[in-house]
Amino acid sequence: MSTKPLLFKNARLVDPDTGREDKGGLLVRDGVIQDLGPQLTQAVDADIIDCGGQVLAPGLIDMRAFIGEPGGPYRETLKSAGEAAAAGGVTTVVSMPDTSPVLDDPAVIDFIVRRARDTSIVNILPAAALTKGLKGEEMAEIGRLKEAGAIAFTDGVRSVTNAQVMRRTLTYARDFDALIVHHVEDPDLVGQGVMNEGEFASRLGLSGIPREAETIMLERDMRLVRLTGGRYHAAMISCADSAEIVRSAKAKGLPVTCGVSINHLSLNENDIGDYRTFLKLSPPLRHEDDRQAMIEALNDGTVDVIVSDHNPQDVENKRLPFAEAADGAVGLETLLSAAMRLVHSDRVSLPKLLRALSMKPAEILGLPAGRLKIGAPADLVLFDPDAPYVLDKRQLKSLSKNTPFDEARLEGQVTITMVAGRIVFDRRSM
Repeated sequence: MSTKPLLFKNARLVDPDTGREDKGGLLVRDGVIQDLGPQLTQAVDADIIDCGGQVLAPGLIDMRAFIGEPGGPYRETLKSAGEAAAAGGVTTVVSMPDTSPVLDDPAVIDFIVRRARDTSIVNILPAAALTKGLKGEEMAEIGRLKEAGAIAFTDGVRSVTNAQVMRRTLTYARDFDALIVHHVEDPDLVGQGVMNEGEFASRLGLSGIPREAETIMLERDMRLVRLTGGRYHAAMISCADSAEIVRSAKAKGLPVTCGVSINHLSLNENDIGDYRTFLKLSPPLRHEDDRQAMIEALNDGTVDVIVSDHNPQDVENKRLPFAEAADGAVGLETLLSAAMRLVHSDRVSLPKLLRALSMKPAEILGLPAGRLKIGAPADLVLFDPDAPYVLDKRQLKSLSKNTPFDEARLEGQVTITMVAGRIVFDRRSM
């Protein structure tokens, strides 16, 4: 339906596609960007929002979020995930197939598409299972699942250890131009490990997970991509050796991209401290040298996207001894604020950061969003990059509160989130 145009004026426009930063305005009409630039200071017959110099940028696109619905609505529903995403400036979320039932049937994919459209205030796009039942044994029906609305194919937190199965899925997906997203972690090498292998794990008396659990699986996948030519995205890498593997594959022209969790850019193994289970993640938090390597990989383009790895867990699964606690942390609402730490410490420029949070995910997924340009969807976030606050987990909109940033001092608060020209979050009215 046609609605009255809306002008954002006096904004700091940041376009991650071109890297340009301009002071000016942006006009939204009928759900798309109609005009923008320094010259745009007024518009006839339009509602006006004075941004007061705050940053106006494309809405964030999160390529990795676990949502409990269907099967685990006590953890997170599509509705609550949408509210959490909107509060964090995220306008599009890719949901993982680790649900009950698993998203390996076209009818279930269709249900998620319809349910998300009816209940979520942001775009939620389902990723379908790569193998049936997430068992890693038999390839899912990629063609039918894509037709039903699957945006990508992944086994979520599980790795496909059978190289022949992975080869077949890459080959089949290539013919449908489908994207394979893989969790690179060899479960046999992980074994009983619960955190990064090294001196700190020994001090805590916890079993370690070697970096090789990630790098061996990643190296195997690069060779299979070379063999098949299928489009491949490593869901998350976490160590320096993995960055070198991806860097080498890209230099050879392979159709490879990769992501990194905001947790692995902001935190290291020392943050686990006295067995803080909210920081028990998969892959585990690494050594500080690996964190620095991830930042450098983001700067040089080896790392394409930053994800929240939003994985809500209830209290019963987290209030346990560290070794027994479930992996995962919520992250949709803190994704932007935590990422702004890299900007405030002068490690990453704001346009480059937003590129990894919006434009590159859109490019990889084939979405028209992620850019400030005429005709693009009006999926936007207005935020104050310098606004300080202390995170109170009780105020999170997610149903689960397992955030690694509880009581952390953060900078950068979302003021307005807009999806398809409709304001879905407005801090000014809170």
